[in-house]
Amino acid sequence: MKNKFFYTKKIALQICFASSLLLVSCLDQTKEKLDEAKDAVTQEVTTSIDSATIKAEAKIDSLKNKTKTKVDSLKLKSAEKMEEAAKKLKESVEN
Repeated sequence: MKNKFFYTKKIALQICFASSLLLVSCLDQTKEKLDEAKDAVTQEVTTSIDSATIKAEAKIDSLKNKTKTKVDSLKLKSAEKMEEAAKKLKESVEN
């Protein structure tokens, strides 16, 4: 009877040892999968940020160009108005 208990105990310990090895192996595989998923998400976020940065830079450049065009147009208009005012002043001084 003592012999059966010893073998039963030995078998139970072997099952526990095998289970712990399997568990450790599964943990390593799970960790690898989590690392792969983390890398994929990091890559996706980086790509999204890069894309958003490019779009923002394009919009800023477009806005700069529009603003420059408007400023140049206003400069021309104000120069024309100043020339007209100068002509009127010259005419009024001559008369």
